[in-house]
Amino acid sequence: MEEKIKELMELRKKARLGGGEKRIEAQHNKGKKTARERIELLLDPGSFEEFDMFVTHRCTDFGLESQQYLSDGVVTGYGTIDGRLVYVFSQDFTVFGGSLSETYAEKICKVMDKALKVGAPVIGINDSGGARIQEGVQSLAGYAEIFERNILASGVVPQISAIFGPCAGGAVYSPALTDFILMSRDTSYMFVTGPKVVKTVTGEDVNEEELGGAYVHGSKSGVSHFIAEDEEEGIMLIRKLLSFMPQNNLEDPPLAHCDDPIDRLEDSLNSIIPDNPSIPYDVRDVIHAVTDYNEFVEVQRHFAPNIVVGFARFNGMSVGIVANQPNYIAGVLDINSSRKAARFVRFCDAFNIPVVTFVDVPGFLPGTVQEYGGIIVHGAKLLFAYGEATVPKVTIVLRKAYGGAYDVMGSKHLRGDINYAWPTAEIAVMGPKGAIEILHSKEIKGIEDPAQKDEFIKQKETEYKEKFASPYVAAKYGYIDDVIEPRNTRFRVIRALQSLATKKDTLPPKKHANIPL
Repeated sequence: MEEKIKELMELRKKARLGGGEKRIEAQHNKGKKTARERIELLLDPGSFEEFDMFVTHRCTDFGLESQQYLSDGVVTGYGTIDGRLVYVFSQDFTVFGGSLSETYAEKICKVMDKALKVGAPVIGINDSGGARIQEGVQSLAGYAEIFERNILASGVVPQISAIFGPCAGGAVYSPALTDFILMSRDTSYMFVTGPKVVKTVTGEDVNEEELGGAYVHGSKSGVSHFIAEDEEEGIMLIRKLLSFMPQNNLEDPPLAHCDDPIDRLEDSLNSIIPDNPSIPYDVRDVIHAVTDYNEFVEVQRHFAPNIVVGFARFNGMSVGIVANQPNYIAGVLDINSSRKAARFVRFCDAFNIPVVTFVDVPGFLPGTVQEYGGIIVHGAKLLFAYGEATVPKVTIVLRKAYGGAYDVMGSKHLRGDINYAWPTAEIAVMGPKGAIEILHSKEIKGIEDPAQKDEFIKQKETEYKEKFASPYVAAKYGYIDDVIEPRNTRFRVIRALQSLATKKDTLPPKKHANIPL
């Protein structure tokens, strides 16, 4: 018996070494942790239960039969984060460069299947050179098996992908199918085709960082939702992110303890909106002022900054926040901001997270670039997401809510539950200046004296604001439930969310909707 136990201990020790001490040292020299070190950081101490430690590949071509490594390049299992069950896989670059084999894929599929059965989140840590070329189509089939499980799990359990090394070729599509992607600065990259292929096909000279580094995907493509300075920060961010989410789509998000008073007044909000409607302000100042402990975890901070999305809490309740950002191109909606917000709203809706919307939007961005790029379809995504969502929806119009953008941003007409406005709100088809130029164009042309013309325009703009842009006009029709004092926003939002805790909304029976993609 002792010999058998000794053999087991030796095999476990061998498995934990992955590709060997030299390759582990090389991994550390690149500023990267090993697969198991990442799991230890991510999970509660002592909670990890590993599956398939003794699995090896089955390939007998190209001399691989003589190169057998226990665990075969990926560490899989389950554990807890803050006491809550999660399933995890962590790719091991020290074994065949983390390349995916048939058995490697089977290990990942096993933890994903189990996570789906028990209703627990899946966290994938990616650090892989792609498909194991020696295994040919079996490796490709392994990727497709993983993709299918990503699709089946979508909207059922939260899926988070951390990219802590290379992720190229077909490997990128598994993270792309998950809910959130996190990349580490300087050590991770993602692309479908690498720099050499790009050079051959298009003639472009580009390196890995320029083609698919963390900054590129965090700011230009929007593929990555978070950029971490290093792996430790990235892992802590994953833990934080999960704290806002339920275990699965049948549960509610966890309720956190909160001793931040619900009736805390923020006097600064009474003067945060500039008197001049053309002057910007930072909407994040509004968000931080009203949330629990002034905390807000922003998602896709560097992509489409004209809209702000992220997670916060109100009296311990987890919420998703969507807010136009007047500080960047006046907070207009464009293609990228519409896509960004729509996907975030749909995530919140899938996992029973209420949506709180702060509106200050002058409209959709005009121009040929937007029209040729399909702003009609992309803007419709945001409209669709809000209209389809059945979670509690609380909307506060801070300042501008013009034209179709008013409709899109969580309006009462898209089944918004409770809609408030600040006294500074302007809700109309368009801004006063543009409206007057259309409505009184003949009169304006007929006035020759510039001073008289300016006086006429100012007078008509004032009349227009009073008649159409005032929040009390929308309130008269019931489209705004109440006009509230800005400093009291936190209390009113919390009371609204409490009243909606048992909300039930339904959609017509269907296989699935056909969202405008």
